[in-house]
Amino acid sequence: MELKELIQSLKVLEVTEDTQVEITAVQSDSRQVEAGNLFVAVRGVSVDGHAYIESAIEKGAVAIVCEEIPATGKKQLGGAYPVFVRVKDSAEALGQLLSVWYGKPSEQLVLVGVTGTNGKTTIATLLYEMFRKMGYKVGLLSTVCNYIDGEAIPTDHTTPDPQTLHRLMARMVEAGCEYAFMEVSSHSIDQKRISGLLFDGGIFTNLTRDHLDYHKTVENYLKAKKQFFDDLPASAFALTNVDDKSGGVMLQNTAAKKLTYSLRTLADFKGKILESHFEGTEMLINGREVTTRFVGRFNAYNLLAVYGAAVALGKEPEEVLVVLSSLHPVTGRFQTFRSPLGYTAIVDYAHTPDALTNVLNTIHDVLRGNGRVITVVGCGGNRDKGKRPLMAKEAARLSDRLILTSDNPRFEEPDAIIQDMVAGLDVADKQRTLCITDRAEAIKTAVMLAERGDVILIAGKGHEDYQEVKGVKHHFDDSEQVKSIFNGQLTMDN
Repeated sequence: MELKELIQSLKVLEVTEDTQVEITAVQSDSRQVEAGNLFVAVRGVSVDGHAYIESAIEKGAVAIVCEEIPATGKKQLGGAYPVFVRVKDSAEALGQLLSVWYGKPSEQLVLVGVTGTNGKTTIATLLYEMFRKMGYKVGLLSTVCNYIDGEAIPTDHTTPDPQTLHRLMARMVEAGCEYAFMEVSSHSIDQKRISGLLFDGGIFTNLTRDHLDYHKTVENYLKAKKQFFDDLPASAFALTNVDDKSGGVMLQNTAAKKLTYSLRTLADFKGKILESHFEGTEMLINGREVTTRFVGRFNAYNLLAVYGAAVALGKEPEEVLVVLSSLHPVTGRFQTFRSPLGYTAIVDYAHTPDALTNVLNTIHDVLRGNGRVITVVGCGGNRDKGKRPLMAKEAARLSDRLILTSDNPRFEEPDAIIQDMVAGLDVADKQRTLCITDRAEAIKTAVMLAERGDVILIAGKGHEDYQEVKGVKHHFDDSEQVKSIFNGQLTMDN
């Protein structure tokens, strides 16, 4: 493809040479550059691609897209000069270039993005599963796993890098997918990773404290989420949770069709919980009764969002409710295990104070005082330290016994993270709290403390099957730990 064709969608400020140059690939990592490539110099969080322009040219880049042409000017390469294309924002330009390079795949899909602090994975995954049950080929981009219809592709980030993102969408188109649902993280919005994508819909779940290690303030975090809705086209829909105080903010400047969902007030999609137990929830959605396999108020919001999005995409409400009743919880999201000894263990990804509160309140709503709650929880290293005492305080407030343990310590000392959590506890809280650094031992201890009718909540890691320590990922899966212990109990019982 010629450079001239590639850059047509860009707002070009300056071009130094003829753009009728054949391009063999688009790269933003200078280490991947080969002869004939276009190199895009992106200013990242820790690395500035402009520092690697010369290296890219030496490796054979025939064109450079950048925000600032180097002072050295044109550098001769094999008798020819590379073409410099100057733009205002090279991160934004990268997504637009990749979209063109891969044949604008998002324009050939019905693409819906889900953003918010909690619920993204559940909503995106349930939409993916729902539309597959309806007979469509569907793509999914999520924290747990990416899917091209039935093909699973492992993932490392909530929202992939631009190169991976557009390549996966191109593969979805090739596989015949008609719909794609994706989680949209605040990082990806702020870093322009979703640039070049045409969304047909956006869903907002909620906004609570998270990722302040990156955004620094809640206001910046909110602005990143809002930007996603500000950028939606008029042809799209914007569906928001109006029970969240930030829900209305997301709709303030969007050109998209505004839709709302709520459990508390009038909305386009109104829900009401009729009955909740550990096997599921009966609820009303727009006056129609539906029985689901999901537990808790937070999941009622997730189901409302799924219902609302499906209806907004033109599906019949009755069909949507029938499929909704057949869906199962997402791995690591309020995943329930019953012990042969008569108590329950729940594995959940809750890793923010608000998410932890929601899960624990849900457990209490179902228990209604007929059993104790034992919580096992930790906090990740090299992340927002301010939430650690808050997490511990909420866990202690809503638990009968609390066990603080290691999560993903990364490059911090696990015991130091636990002590940061302990700082949020008062004297009475500490009397009901154990600190057990080894997560496997912490889970075993919770099981030893449990009695018939009790509930053990193992929070923070959910679907993750590893613990990251000093840059190394060691296999560890909360669900596997629970299954192993309960299988042992079953053997002993026999």
